[in-house]
Amino acid sequence: MTEVTTLRAADPAPTTEALPHNIEAEQQLLGAILTNNDVYDRIASLVKPEHFFEPVHQRIYEVAIARIQKNALASPVTLKAYFEDDEGLKALGGPAYLVRLAGAAISAYAARDYAQMIHDLAVRRELMRLGQDITERARTISVDDDPNEQITQAEQRLYKLAEQGASEKGFVSFLKATTEAVQTALAAYQRDGGLAGISTGLIDLDKKLGGLHPSDLLILAGRPSMGKTSLATNIAFNIAKAYKKGIRPDGTEGAISGGVVGFFSLEMSAEQLAARILSEASEVPSEQIRRGDMTEAEFRRFVEAAKALEACPLYIDDTPALPINQVIARCRRLKRTHGLDVVFVDYLQLLRGTSRTDNRVQEIAEISMGLKALAKELNIPVVALSQLSRQVENREDKRPQLSDLRESGSIEQDADVVMFVFREEYYREREKPADHDLEAMAKWQEIMEQVHGKAEVIIGKQRHGPIGTVELSFDGRFTRFGNLIKPWQQGAEGS
Repeated sequence: MTEVTTLRAADPAPTTEALPHNIEAEQQLLGAILTNNDVYDRIASLVKPEHFFEPVHQRIYEVAIARIQKNALASPVTLKAYFEDDEGLKALGGPAYLVRLAGAAISAYAARDYAQMIHDLAVRRELMRLGQDITERARTISVDDDPNEQITQAEQRLYKLAEQGASEKGFVSFLKATTEAVQTALAAYQRDGGLAGISTGLIDLDKKLGGLHPSDLLILAGRPSMGKTSLATNIAFNIAKAYKKGIRPDGTEGAISGGVVGFFSLEMSAEQLAARILSEASEVPSEQIRRGDMTEAEFRRFVEAAKALEACPLYIDDTPALPINQVIARCRRLKRTHGLDVVFVDYLQLLRGTSRTDNRVQEIAEISMGLKALAKELNIPVVALSQLSRQVENREDKRPQLSDLRESGSIEQDADVVMFVFREEYYREREKPADHDLEAMAKWQEIMEQVHGKAEVIIGKQRHGPIGTVELSFDGRFTRFGNLIKPWQQGAEGS
């Protein structure tokens, strides 16, 4: 008879006996794997060792999959040596229990259904534990325990449970961490261009960063009019445009090229942001789009670009002054409903903290820590734009540096990458001499020719790679950054 027990509503707290489980389903699934190792491939993405209720079954499954992953046979005979001194298995009858498991095996076609049942029961058990924890914590009234913080943490654990079937990760063995690192390297090796992360669509920037890496917080900073938002929208559009879904090297389904993009636009409306992206895609200046001042050819390009963009997985949230916990909650929701591979925040200083404080430095610290936590929790890159202080303007060399970040301590500390956008052309334009000073005018024109249409992305900090400067092209008419053709490449381009 199938052993299934469930918690009754009258029970005050779940006991071990009352937790939902199905020992017979666990036995039959393990038996199927031990008699036919190919069954594991069908259920690998669904069942993890911790999903088994019986601890001995967890250990048997763990050893079996370790052997299968090494292309070695996992059977009652080969597993016997691993369990000679296992007290739990001795209590169940010793190595003979492994033979009994094989004898209770279900047919391979039913394995997926049994695996789903084991997974679902494990999720139910975890939900009960989580509910009990939330109740106990809510019952304990403490000055330091803010209810809003409790809600955020409960939501976080529920999200992890929905995504992974476990609400808390805990310690990870070095073997598992090493396996994940090797899988990341393999994915980069197999991907065109050898990128470990998501391509920005800008070749030289990708070479320096290796793409946008999961769990990284990247800060993109600059003074007003440098093009922070333009660069962010360019990269976001490039990623969304390149999106392709498929099976990843680890066997899961997701983006194999590009990605689903979430864009928090706290400064501009969604309509204004879309107009910028359409301007870049259609090569029609954004002011002409606003005025409707377009030739027939330009309007046709604009409509075609709009049609092409309809299919792009780019989601814009233009709610102003969002609290950081709302940003995290909305990202979790987007990942659950549509998927999410990268998040952009324009810009960090326009977010609000959740704690009631007048200390702006503390609030910024909470926001930057929240964004880093978001990147790690969802395992995606988070790109946050940031303003720079005015001290840049007082220097002879206007190139920004780390100390120019507003409330820089926490932002610099939490970020994995800090990049600055700098356009010398912007400053040189404002140094134009008087028309009658011919010598100064000639010198100014020479400098302007050198800096025209060029931008720099200065990488001031990078945890996983080198710092330095990446040169990009910039077309102000369409607010578009692009790959800069070097002098030695021009001949090749023309040929």
